[in-house]
Amino acid sequence: MAEPLLSLTNIQKSNGSGFVLSGIDFEQRKGEKIAIVGETGSGKSTLLKIIAGLEQPDQGEVRLLGERVAGPQETLVAGHAGIGYLSQHFDLPKFLRVEQVLRYATHLSDKASRQLNRICRIDHLLARKTHELSGGEKQRIALARLLSSKPHLLLLDEPYAHLDAEMKATLKAVVDDLTHKLNISMILVSHDPDDTLPWADSIVVLRHGTLVQRGTPSHVYHRPANAYAAALFGEFNQLSPAVARKLQTNSVLLVRPEQLRIVRQAKNCVTGTIQAVRFFGNHQTLLIAVRPGRPLLTVWASARQTFRAGDKVKVAYAR
Repeated sequence: MAEPLLSLTNIQKSNGSGFVLSGIDFEQRKGEKIAIVGETGSGKSTLLKIIAGLEQPDQGEVRLLGERVAGPQETLVAGHAGIGYLSQHFDLPKFLRVEQVLRYATHLSDKASRQLNRICRIDHLLARKTHELSGGEKQRIALARLLSSKPHLLLLDEPYAHLDAEMKATLKAVVDDLTHKLNISMILVSHDPDDTLPWADSIVVLRHGTLVQRGTPSHVYHRPANAYAAALFGEFNQLSPAVARKLQTNSVLLVRPEQLRIVRQAKNCVTGTIQAVRFFGNHQTLLIAVRPGRPLLTVWASARQTFRAGDKVKVAYAR
């Protein structure tokens, strides 16, 4: 088996009042895209900084291509030359032209630099000065500057957090192009499932500094380890064992709204009363009471169908 690009072994980090990270282990293959997700305070950014060599773990080690990544307490200059880290609070030298900023940092040939500038959508900005740029433009230039040093691994810490919709779409296109055209290995931290599910090869779920689940986007979405992991990726139903038996979900208790459907008749179904109908354009959400005092079932239905509060319906599990 090929040596992993990145390996983390028993990463521990505490802040004096408790663990920020506890026993984190995982590997990354060359070319693999990993998304790290979790609620605020789950340890995502701390883990990314430890991987980059910018923060010292209390225990454990990070290895890049088999070489241990030293922490800031062990080196004169924090960070690993083979790892590019783009934080939420990136900074560019002030009052320099963009072409100067990139020229001072690059290890690339002229041809490779031109290709990188095209991919990062910054060709038209090269003559501009850094203080004349928007936040999204600065971020793409900071990204190009990182990549011009030819890192083996790129770390992106909430790269879309402070961008408007247009700038976010542009940066997403850049990240996709980096993936497909340059085959760069990446780890991305984000709160938004729209940023992670379509993009990642693998998702790591953190909670209170521990690794809750790791798997493909499809597996983590459809087979979440627990309600916490399920909630990170959108609406879900937590079925009672009795309802799960009636629906024959094969003991699956955490079910997405699209995994349930309204049927005229089915052997394995439950009957309920629609409490509310919410229209979302491409679909509608039905909130259905199956048993008094129990949580409502959330079911997505076609926007072309007609449902009203008070309707009696049958709900089946769509395998």
